[in-house]
Amino acid sequence: MSVTQQYFLDTYRARQHGEADPPAPGRDDWRVAREVREYRQFRAVLAGRPAKGRIRGFLGRVLRRGRRAAAR
Repeated sequence: MSVTQQYFLDTYRARQHGEADPPAPGRDDWRVAREVREYRQFRAVLAGRPAKGRIRGFLGRVLRRGRRAAAR
């Protein structure tokens, strides 16, 4: 059974019982991914590590390379 078929079955059952429809598949994926990222950053801060992401890490590497090149 596919995700879509399961969703339609769950929706049908909810309506039969007078309950609210379940959320559509994939509707909250971005929000969940954002919350996981924020939770990891929060845990990093509690552990005493810098809460850095891909962009901040990339910029840090670029700046370090620039400083090394200027020092030569």
